[in-house]
Amino acid sequence: MEKSKSSAARKITESAVMIALATVLSLIKVVDLPYGGSITLASMLPVMIIAYRHGVVWGLFTGLTHGAIQLVIGIISSSILSYATGPAAAAAIIIFDYLLAFALIGIAGIFRGIKNERAAFIAGTVISCVLRYACHVISGATVWAGLSVPDSAALSYSIIYNATYMIPETLVMAIAAFYVALALDFRTPTISAAKKSDRRGVGVGVKNTVCIGVLAAAVIFDIALIFKNLQGEDGTFDVTGISSVNWILLAKITGIAVVVAIAFASAAHFNKLAAKIDEETPKRK
Repeated sequence: MEKSKSSAARKITESAVMIALATVLSLIKVVDLPYGGSITLASMLPVMIIAYRHGVVWGLFTGLTHGAIQLVIGIISSSILSYATGPAAAAAIIIFDYLLAFALIGIAGIFRGIKNERAAFIAGTVISCVLRYACHVISGATVWAGLSVPDSAALSYSIIYNATYMIPETLVMAIAAFYVALALDFRTPTISAAKKSDRRGVGVGVKNTVCIGVLAAAVIFDIALIFKNLQGEDGTFDVTGISSVNWILLAKITGIAVVVAIAFASAAHFNKLAAKIDEETPKRK
């Protein structure tokens, strides 16, 4: 009984600390879009760790609590309900943009039964990000229909708008999940450092991460460049502005990022190959 109480207390304390950390990280915004949504410093990761350690049900509860805190912060700081055109729009914002969207972060623990912890955690991370994106799309299509975009185009506008921050956010989360899973062991009673054998290939992992990071940075730049042309003079979302995008600059930045990414990916491949050859080569006495 005492052991059970101790375990429950540890789980609650751990969750509270991770929710606090997630809240702090959510305030560190790399990009903050004018109609809601932002790219953060892996703010969902702490809740995902809880979901992976303690299961989907507890993860959903932790995510819901985090979402409720985000809702309160949003109401206090920016009056997020001020642009709701009616009860349905207000309900969509509360439920889909906050409570359900953040609760679904708990889905990150869905693959915790898989032996490969790193792959399981990354796969759960990506799926939870996709589900959160779907929630924001539903909310956007409900809230902005007839307000700043035509009713008939509300869904397509919402898909485009929410992709501008959720795609980079998902990339950031996948990178963060990879390194956290590489460095830490979540399956022990308390979070501990991973075994040395599980951390092999860190050098190669760094190069691969730089490769992904460069591509992610290019995606963020491209999205920012495109998005600034999608806002009309009256502040509404105007998809026709896409014709004014500086596509030459976008192509240059994207091209440079691809070349750099290929260079780092090639270096990682050759380093891995060299290490394998070195291991297989008999050592001279």
